[in-house]
Amino acid sequence: MKPFVPFLLTFAAFAQPQAPNPDAYYKLGPDSLPQDGVPKGEIRGPFKIDSKAYPGTFHTYWIYVPAQYDASIPASLMIFNDGQAYMAPSGDARAQNVMDNLIYRREIPVMIGVFINPGHTPEQPEPTLAEWGDRTTNRPTEYNSLDDRYPRVIVDELMPELYKDYSIAKDPERHGIGGASSGAIAAFTVAWERPNDFRKVLSIVGSFVNLRGGHAYADIVRKSDKKPIRVYLQDGRNDNRGVRSNGEYDETRDWFFQNVRLMKALTEKGYDVNYTWGMNKHGQKMGGAILPDMMRWLWRDQPVSVDPKDAVERSFREPVKKN
Repeated sequence: MKPFVPFLLTFAAFAQPQAPNPDAYYKLGPDSLPQDGVPKGEIRGPFKIDSKAYPGTFHTYWIYVPAQYDASIPASLMIFNDGQAYMAPSGDARAQNVMDNLIYRREIPVMIGVFINPGHTPEQPEPTLAEWGDRTTNRPTEYNSLDDRYPRVIVDELMPELYKDYSIAKDPERHGIGGASSGAIAAFTVAWERPNDFRKVLSIVGSFVNLRGGHAYADIVRKSDKKPIRVYLQDGRNDNRGVRSNGEYDETRDWFFQNVRLMKALTEKGYDVNYTWGMNKHGQKMGGAILPDMMRWLWRDQPVSVDPKDAVERSFREPVKKN
């Protein structure tokens, strides 16, 4: 056995412990899960709208109606791009549970939620958790392009349909939009192009990179007049880092670098911006885990009473009684 000892020692000397998966450390907390005694909102749909901004395509969406929705009182509005991923019962975000829990505890206002998928033609499949649509839908064009077409989908095509059936506040301060990856840069584009309609942006691992020129946003922010929008950015140090297969580095395709660049540009211009940098890879693992905190921060300016005798303010929001 002695001849094998040097080999074993050499192998042991060069063996390296396997690096942990950074996503493994991000877990959904109680605010993202159904809780006993918390009234559950209803998800309605799917609905469909044909697109004039992208002729020949349509968008599928679902509507979250909280148990506390009262048609006589205008509600706030939160839209999630890549809606199927944000509302998936086994997904990384489960936004409907977050809204149920936070609305009940008065940590965010009563709001209508909309989960909208990227557009596609009748021949193309609906996105799924396994395929968000980059290879099968209009997602790359809609979400990554720095133009006004996707804002037109949201403001000119979707919003009129929502106003027909729901009492939603017209105040842009009460309209938010969010997404992950390309869905995040699309959310930013909606608010950037239409600040008179949307003022709150939630961005998880935003693709502010050179897929279709998105890396330009930091410079655009610096050169433009300040707009009245609030932004929460989340990204991870192990996101896509712009190293090509041949080993060359391209900073315009470095997700983390470009998210930090955008944060600095927004900060320098005096924007209401918050950010969280974690260890996560490209995906919703960390963003989903902190979604409740992101929502609390974005919606922190809802009206509040400090009257200690205000029994309504000190009680949980109960469901509206149905006639």
